[in-house]
Amino acid sequence: MSAVIELEKLGVRLAGRQILSDLSVTISGRSIGLLGPNGAGKTTLLHTLLGFHNASAGTARVFGKDIGTEAKALREMTGYMPENESFIAGISAVKFVRLMAELSGIPPWAALERAHEALYYVGLGEARYRNLETYSLGMKQRVKLAQAIVHAPKLIVLDEPTNGLDPPARLRMIRLIREIRESGKVHLILSSHLLRDVEECCDEVLVLKKGRIAAYCNLEEEHRANKRFIELEARGGSDKMAEALGDRGIEWAKSGRDRIKLILPNTLRIHDLFRIANERGIQIRRLDHKRDSLQDIFMKAMEGEPVGGL
Repeated sequence: MSAVIELEKLGVRLAGRQILSDLSVTISGRSIGLLGPNGAGKTTLLHTLLGFHNASAGTARVFGKDIGTEAKALREMTGYMPENESFIAGISAVKFVRLMAELSGIPPWAALERAHEALYYVGLGEARYRNLETYSLGMKQRVKLAQAIVHAPKLIVLDEPTNGLDPPARLRMIRLIREIRESGKVHLILSSHLLRDVEECCDEVLVLKKGRIAAYCNLEEEHRANKRFIELEARGGSDKMAEALGDRGIEWAKSGRDRIKLILPNTLRIHDLFRIANERGIQIRRLDHKRDSLQDIFMKAMEGEPVGGL
């Protein structure tokens, strides 16, 4: 799979302050989550990839295009949904999205048709002629999404797309983002302080802390790897069960009076554990896969020291 984003010792200084330092990572996923506490540098990284800020050190590439020398080409293939409102007063949603389409290079005769299609797609077809000032927060967020997708970009950058939304509006936005991702036609970068949003929408996650990389992981690979970590409860026979596991070369550790943690070898399956227990006259009362949630990954990243590269 070709790289979507490549950071090579990327650094960014703004107003004399070092905001990003020595970022190095290659990301190839279709949907990329960007996490970190306030002030970690998430928006600065997005703005740098979009060409709003210049790198003070190193470089970055998006789809192989250098952000410094090919910024115009990158903007043509990118849709951006900003965190803050940036609407034009006194115009309707369809006029605004049409304008954004024209600014993205769509001919005027096609821009209006694209604007109608984008607004229908996000569920605002009936309200598209209303002035934006009359829209609720959830509707305004969907207008921002519409203008980000109106020119059929190759990459969509979403900065806090569910910020401030009530639960129903958040669910609608998440459904739209997932639908866009699952279409397979576009790549996504989603920046959010909400772990749940990233876990529901993203395949890969980059965590920033104090302007440096604190963690990077592929969520699918993490979940697949964690299926081999098992915790079981063998009521009244944990010592015998541990002995049986050890006889078969299985790594194990006691985690309580009747509980055992183990790493299941690739040569064994779950039903083999029940067979082993049955041979020793042991009853397995509970068996769980260990699954690190995104919260676990994030908290570990916040506890450790951030690094420049991986």
